[in-house]
Amino acid sequence: MEAAKLKTVDDLLITQGERVELISGEVVKRPMARSEHALVQAGLSDEVSPFKRKGGIGGWWIMTEISVRYSENHCPTHDLAGWRKERLPARPSGIMELLPDWVCEITSPGHERKDLFTHFMALQRYGVPFYWVISPEDKTLIAYQLVGEHYHVVFSMECTSLEQANAVRIPPFEESGINLGYVFFG
Repeated sequence: MEAAKLKTVDDLLITQGERVELISGEVVKRPMARSEHALVQAGLSDEVSPFKRKGGIGGWWIMTEISVRYSENHCPTHDLAGWRKERLPARPSGIMELLPDWVCEITSPGHERKDLFTHFMALQRYGVPFYWVISPEDKTLIAYQLVGEHYHVVFSMECTSLEQANAVRIPPFEESGINLGYVFFG
């Protein structure tokens, strides 16, 4: 029996025009874009935009739908990812090769395992300091922080109304409140 050959970033690059990513050596189709997903992604991007506007210490490069090359066989496209400007002072371009400081994935029906398990385990192994998972359907956010070699929950919330969560402080953006009511209902 022949062992399966792991796909590489080069294999991923020849699939241009398709919504795919490279997960643990396998080229995987991404789910179709849905309005619930897009609205939550845009809302969260709005809420973290003050951090993007800062330069130097406290400033971030935050991007949506960004591919990050963790290894030759692992290059997922994250819904949102951020890099502290003190680690990455120049405006980034292309596929990101530097480990992000923060990743946020927004679950899609039928693809929850990828965000809740596959990405969780990979990002923990690669040492991404913060990982958030958002479910538009459940209106929940779970934030993890890497402590040693393992993720620990540092915040979790189910948002049931627009007014309920108007200034929650979630690491690594705890210096300013994030309005989860706007993210989920705005």
